[in-house]
Amino acid sequence: MTATFRNWLLPLLVLPLSLPAPAAPAKPLPALLRALEQQGYEILNRFAAPGGMAGYAALYLGRPQTIYLTADGKQAIVGAMLDGKGQVWNQAGLDKQFSETLWRQLENSFWIADGDGKAPRVLYAFTDPNCPYCNKFWNDARPWVAAGKVQIRHIMVGIIKPDSPGKAAAILGDSNPAAAFDRHERQHASGGVKPLDKIPPAIQVKLDSNHRLMERFGAFATPMIFFKDDKGKMQKVQGAPPASSLRPILGPR
Repeated sequence: MTATFRNWLLPLLVLPLSLPAPAAPAKPLPALLRALEQQGYEILNRFAAPGGMAGYAALYLGRPQTIYLTADGKQAIVGAMLDGKGQVWNQAGLDKQFSETLWRQLENSFWIADGDGKAPRVLYAFTDPNCPYCNKFWNDARPWVAAGKVQIRHIMVGIIKPDSPGKAAAILGDSNPAAAFDRHERQHASGGVKPLDKIPPAIQVKLDSNHRLMERFGAFATPMIFFKDDKGKMQKVQGAPPASSLRPILGPR
C-alpha cells in the first residue's frame, strides 16, 4: 500500500490572533448540536464567531470541523466561513486545539511502546499483527528506533485475518508486551506469535477501544501513522511510507 500524507489542519487558517480564546461549550448543548452528536460529531469547544453566531470546534470521523449556529439558534452550518477577502475565517487557536485534541486521544489509547521513552520524536501507528506493510514500516524504522531518535507507539488492532485479534491479544496480554511485539515483528515472515484461542475480557476491552478509535479517525487499513512535523502540526500517513518519506516522518537519523 502506498503512503499518502494528509494534513487535516492546513485549511484551518488561524485568523486573527487578537480574537478571544475559545471557551468550553455551554452545558447542556443546544438541541441542534445534540442532534449532530447523534450523527457522529464530537463537540470540542465553543468560540465567538462573526454575525452574532456561536462557533463550535468539532470532530467528525477524526476530521476537524467547524460548526456555526445562527443567532436565533434555529440553524446549524457545518463548514468554513470566508471573510471579505475570500480567505477562510477561523477562531484563533483552533488549529492548535484540533491537533492537541486528536493527539491526546492517541495518547490515551492502548499502545505498545517500540523504542526509548525519552526519544525526542513520538509516533503513533494503528498496527495489525498480520499486516505486511506494518512489518515493513517496523523494519524501515529500525535505524531511528535503535539510535534512540524515535519511539513508535503501536495501537494494536485485529482486522486483517481471522486470527489477527488473537495475535494482537497475545501481544497485549503478555507480561512484557514490548518484548512480545518485538519478537513477533522479527518472526513476522514465519507467522509471529501464536494467537490466543480465547481472548480475556480485559484484553478484549482494549482491542475494542482501539478499534473504535481507529474508526473515529477514519482509518480503515493498517498501518495508519500519526506524527508531528517540524512545525508541530499533526500529520497522518496511510500505508507503509516509501524510503523517500521516512526522513519527514521519523526525523534526522
